[in-house]
Amino acid sequence: MEDKKIGFIEAFSIGVGGMVGGGIFAVLGLTISLAKGAAPIAFAIAGLIALVTVYSYVKLSLRYPSEGGTIEFIVQGFGNGLFSTLVNNLLLISYVIMLALYAFAFGSYGSALIFGSDIDWIHKALASGVIILFTVVNLMGSFMTGKTEDIMVFIKLAILIIFVGTCFFTIDPSRMTPDKWSDWVSIATGGLMIFLAYEGFELIANTARDVKNPQKNLPLAYYSAVIFVILLYIAVAIVAVGNVSLDEVAKAKDYVLAVAAEPFFGKTGFTIIAIAALLSTASAINATLYGGGRVGYLIAKLGELPRTFEKRVEHGYEGVIIIALMSIIFTISFDLQNISVAGSMGFLIIYSLVNLANFRLYKETGGNRFISGFGFLLCVSATLVLIGYNLLHNPQALISSSIVIGVVALFSYLYYNLAHRKGLSLYIDKNLGDDESSR
Repeated sequence: MEDKKIGFIEAFSIGVGGMVGGGIFAVLGLTISLAKGAAPIAFAIAGLIALVTVYSYVKLSLRYPSEGGTIEFIVQGFGNGLFSTLVNNLLLISYVIMLALYAFAFGSYGSALIFGSDIDWIHKALASGVIILFTVVNLMGSFMTGKTEDIMVFIKLAILIIFVGTCFFTIDPSRMTPDKWSDWVSIATGGLMIFLAYEGFELIANTARDVKNPQKNLPLAYYSAVIFVILLYIAVAIVAVGNVSLDEVAKAKDYVLAVAAEPFFGKTGFTIIAIAALLSTASAINATLYGGGRVGYLIAKLGELPRTFEKRVEHGYEGVIIIALMSIIFTISFDLQNISVAGSMGFLIIYSLVNLANFRLYKETGGNRFISGFGFLLCVSATLVLIGYNLLHNPQALISSSIVIGVVALFSYLYYNLAHRKGLSLYIDKNLGDDESSR
């Protein structure tokens, strides 16, 4: 049989590609508007939470290598019952929100590139159109291969690194002095609100079964991917803050990265960054539709993954359509801040539970309870800060998030009981179940 194992570079690319999707293009302006000159610190705060959480992912991935990824860890930590069903559906809706964020960014940059500004109806038409386009592509059975994704990751990173390297020469350091910072609560909240820009490293978990020499390559891939992206985001934030005034950020908040390229490259820089954003978000939409969203839908429907995992293509078609429709509704119904709050809150809750699962399974995983416990408390505290700040400054975002979580909880309860899913397997991935049976 042909060896289909992947090495460190491929696992690293999956993690980096998952994180550097459309998030940085969409939420950078939102972070600057909240943290002002301290935007790089805000990205560092969010990155710290991701880095601590990676520890639990490493330990759980090594002990429970499964294509079910995050949900497998939840099932092992809390059992395959109603609670895990709820968490899986929350993860699934979080992927829907990520699709909405990517589409929102695509619409913003597309409108700015074509018309020079963000025109609302053009923005929404482009955002809906790109989701429809890649839904059709998925239904036709054509999807980006691993090599294509590698190329897309390379293009995205190359443009961002060139952008950072060249635009450093035009920054104004006075825009980042402490007197230009927001208060610390706003700085921290700015980081938490864009925490979803770090979402994606958990995709490495879904490939854990196929990684060569996992004891070495999995930890290395996880940690190097997150650290690389933290440094990249901080550098991008420094360049953006140093090149764009707060007044310009207010006018071009949804496509501020393209504006930040203008001082060095002129209009050509705006065009290049805008095209990079379109390619990046389109790639992320296609990958999310085919990958995380489809897997989450299958687990929600079947309670487990088929032993022959290729069946997900055939059985996942209805899931792609449902997820796409929900994403379009989110995209045209909510603004960027509401989408960001809902997405960040969803992933903070999920990551807190993964940390708690590793805390509970420390004897199985060989994990340090202090680190996973600290990660759990960090994620919970971050969620509470995010809720508190928005309760005072943007209650509408909390209303939207509460409605989403409430609907997910109600659906999970009704579906779980109506489907009589009391006797589910102890493992999401049947292959993992086979491995455990032979231990």
